[in-house]
Amino acid sequence: MKKHLLFLAFSGLFLLSCSDDDTIVNPGPQDPDPVNYTSGSADFSTYVALGNSLTAGYSDAALFIDGQEASYPNMLAGSFAEAGGGAFTIPFMADNLGGATLGGTPILGNRLILDFSSGDPTPVPVSGQGTTEISNTLSGPFNNMGAPGSKSYHLLAPGYGNVAGVEAGLANPYYARFASGPTATILGDAAAQNATFFTLWIGSQDVLGYARSGGSGVDQTGNLDPSTYGSEDISDPNVVAGSIDAILQTMTANGAKGVLANIPDVTTVPFFTAVPHNPVPLDQATADLLNNAYGAYNGGLAQLQGLGVISAEEVARRTISFEAGETNAVVLIDEDLTDLTSFNPALINMRQATEEDLLVFTSQTFIGTLANPQDPTSINGVAVPLADEWVLTPEEQLAVQTATAAYNQAIAGLAQQYDLGLVDVNAYLTTVATTGITLSDGSTVTAEYATGGGFSLDGVHPSPRGYALLANQFIAVIEAKYGAELPEIDPLAYTGLYIN
Repeated sequence: MKKHLLFLAFSGLFLLSCSDDDTIVNPGPQDPDPVNYTSGSADFSTYVALGNSLTAGYSDAALFIDGQEASYPNMLAGSFAEAGGGAFTIPFMADNLGGATLGGTPILGNRLILDFSSGDPTPVPVSGQGTTEISNTLSGPFNNMGAPGSKSYHLLAPGYGNVAGVEAGLANPYYARFASGPTATILGDAAAQNATFFTLWIGSQDVLGYARSGGSGVDQTGNLDPSTYGSEDISDPNVVAGSIDAILQTMTANGAKGVLANIPDVTTVPFFTAVPHNPVPLDQATADLLNNAYGAYNGGLAQLQGLGVISAEEVARRTISFEAGETNAVVLIDEDLTDLTSFNPALINMRQATEEDLLVFTSQTFIGTLANPQDPTSINGVAVPLADEWVLTPEEQLAVQTATAAYNQAIAGLAQQYDLGLVDVNAYLTTVATTGITLSDGSTVTAEYATGGGFSLDGVHPSPRGYALLANQFIAVIEAKYGAELPEIDPLAYTGLYIN
């Protein structure tokens, strides 16, 4: 019988006297099947977690104390403690604001909260200046080695925690706070602890930067030199696989057991699903005005179709039309359309969005603003098309999904090669996004932005409740792989949304 770690119930014993000669001890309600928690063939005495923001407990666009305490590794460590697990140390931020400075200059923003002042809930940074100073380094070692922003190969990179490199973007500000030295590596600091058990969840950032930028980066598949990658590029699958292989070689060298997690399909998270493709309200007069303005563009497309330059299908895809109503599609630039500017410079790669396009979450603050403050007709997303950074097109989504599939195939193979447990986070978060997860109180956790309970306000990282659900996925795999018996985490003990 499972017991929730945070809500263990204890029942007292009641002594009833039935007669002067006969005393019966009534034990009252008891657990008919008490659980003896065990580590099975695993050893949790020294547990180390490696990864990026998902391991650190990042949520609501920041790293802060409450979020770090609600990280899935910290939850696991609490469960492991019931089966021989040791202490679990965390490189805590200085406060719950999440912001940080370098030499007194702010370089990291505060966490998001919902602002109701306008009557329509809007995510805004919490007010105040964070007191975390990056150059105030901490003394380790630390069991939670998650560093937000880390790609797979960053865990192997010397100097990734060098404070002197943070300002130039050559080092990670989070890792710089707790690296053992300026030339240290995350893997080296993790290995130095002689872990008996470890978790590794890495690789999502290798594709997430590209997706969050609306596909503005480069798909580096075929390029095996990560030193040439940009922050918004997709990492070559062989680079990701090689990095994870090197991490596992090191972490298992002393016989440690562990669990890997694969990479979720990032296009299913609220950051890509919260903003509809058709959020533009128009009255009839404005719709007529826009249709007249786009008449020359539509006519130019039809002319080139008649000349056999483009197909009827592409003309239909590119034709722009508005109508009176609340659900007009935005206009966007699509680099995968045929370049017609050599025939007519006005025929740029422009079309309206469809249901297949994913508008990034941050586009909601840009759509409807003016490209030229002096021109009230220069409305972004309507009269002025959205640039590539605001939309993940179907072709760009395919690049993301192809890379994700390749990463996950490599991760599954490495888990088998090193005889480690594998958590299928990809499948689980797809379930959260499609059907939701029903909790013991009958409520359902979904991927609906702000109200679903599964994700934080940044639309990418889980909420504390979402992390609790993921922790239970890790526990289930650990139990199956190593014959352990561990207390589950109660997701209802963790919030689905911080309320300030």
